[in-house]
Amino acid sequence: MSSLIALAPTEQVPGTFERWWQTQGEWVEAPNQRRGGESGVQRLQSKAGQWLYLKRQTGHLHRSWLHPLGRPTVLRELHAIQALQRLGLRVPKVVYGAARQQAGQWRALLVTEALEGFVSLDQWYASQAPQRFGSQLNRCMLQQLAATLSCLHRAGWQHGCLYPKHIFIKSHAAGACAGVDVALLDLEKSRRRLFSRAAARHDMAQLFRHRGGMPMADWQILLDAYS
Repeated sequence: MSSLIALAPTEQVPGTFERWWQTQGEWVEAPNQRRGGESGVQRLQSKAGQWLYLKRQTGHLHRSWLHPLGRPTVLRELHAIQALQRLGLRVPKVVYGAARQQAGQWRALLVTEALEGFVSLDQWYASQAPQRFGSQLNRCMLQQLAATLSCLHRAGWQHGCLYPKHIFIKSHAAGACAGVDVALLDLEKSRRRLFSRAAARHDMAQLFRHRGGMPMADWQILLDAYS
């Protein structure tokens, strides 16, 4: 006996879950044991040439007062992606997402399009020449990041894992704030908080601790724009 929970329209096609489950690619995050199960991410290419990321989980659950017996973290992440899209924030585009329970065991899939042309915040700072620090483009990036996080937190959402490797940046034209895009990834720990201040306090403290190559001067620009 099996049951299926799907949050992507492609599941209406019979056999879609099994087809994706059998699809194999290059491991970018090897399967690891956590949350009482296993989770890993593969990179693969569609027939149209689009790069995709496939997150595959078995028995990988989160528990809450709404789901005391556990719920696949993929479903939690899908819900967060959809909520952030409604806020107008940039997140990976979902190609397919579903969870299936069979013989008491959860299996879950999340397939998203790669963010072409984006680099992580870690890579952004690692690739910058010294003269780029303090530049107009860099300031615009920080302002866009502040606007993204402010929108997230004002809506009561907490990212939950706000590390530079989960913040992606794309610049279109130097010197124009409208030419800088910011995207948020890895939302499986995201959740609504009763008070937006609690969400902001958690995420901003986490980002400060793990800011890596971001200079203190840039952190202050980010805080000024955020507040």
